[in-house]
Parts: sequence; structure tokens; C-alpha cells
Amino acid sequence: MGREIRNVPENWEHPLDASGEYIPLLNRDFKAERQQWELERKKWFEGYTKSYEENIEWEPKLEEYENISFKKYSGGKPVESDYMPKWDENEKTQMRMYEDCTEGTPISPAFDTVEKLAQWLTDNDASAYGSMTATYSQWLATCKKGYALSMVWTSKGTSSGVEANQD
Repeated sequence: MGREIRNVPENWEHPLDASGEYIPLLNRDFKAERQQWELERKKWFEGYTKSYEENIEWEPKLEEYENISFKKYSGGKPVESDYMPKWDENEKTQMRMYEDCTEGTPISPAFDTVEKLAQWLTDNDASAYGSMTATYSQWLATCKKGYALSMVWTSKGTSSGVEANQD
């Protein structure tokens, strides 16, 4: 992906590190990710890995994985502080644009309408991809859709996913 709307409570502040930079946060369900990790760890020690083949959930662990730890294979146990907080739907009254090429950091303040958010992104030359910006109609289409790919290749060349979202 590239850009995505995340709904947050009014006045919620995305956490900062000691130097004042946003801490990237994953936009997935921490509990579900942790349960999946625990299951994959159990299967690892039984000699299996998750399969990417259709209709096959688990397959025997490849020989090349026999001498590495599950932590090295999996990237480590999910940690709750790496994830967006889980709120009730009725608490999430604001929307904020995030970059999600990494885990996700905000590129805008929070707003209560897609129109206000699109206007802010336009007025502040927010990055649609790299140094590319976008028009109000492109940002509005992206805000209404909820996300945009980082970039798109067409016969006309490279453009941002925000530009490509325009109706």
C-alpha cells in the first residue's frame, strides 16, 4: 500500500519517540496476530510451516530451516506497543491519513470529514508518494476510497496511487 485512512478517537495523539518522531504502528489486530504467531510457533516445533499453497494450511518444514530458530524465521513475537490501539467503533470519530509503506505513521492531523482531510492534504502539499503531491479531487477520491497504492505504472509512466484514484 502507500496511503491509508485510519479512524481514531478525537484528541488521540499518535505516540512519539524520545526525539519527537512518530513511532510506526501496525494497523492490524494485535490479539489475532499474537494468536497466529503462537500457532505458527507450535507448528514449527512439530516440524511444519505455514503453507502458501491453495488448500494446504501447513507443510513440512524445509530442510534449510532446520538449523534456524523460530524467532529468526518469524521475526519475533508480536508486541502490543507495535500496533494501533483497539477502540470501539463509536469512539473513532476522526480520520487521519497515514503512510503505510512501513508500519504506519501519520502524514496529517485528524479531521471529522473526508472533505476537510482532503483539503488539508492539498493545502499542505502532503506527499502522495515521495515528492509527488496531489490535487484536491485526487485526495478526496483517495479519502473516500480509504487508501491508495504507493505508485502505479501505466503506459503514460509512473504516478502516485493517489493520482490514480481520481475518478
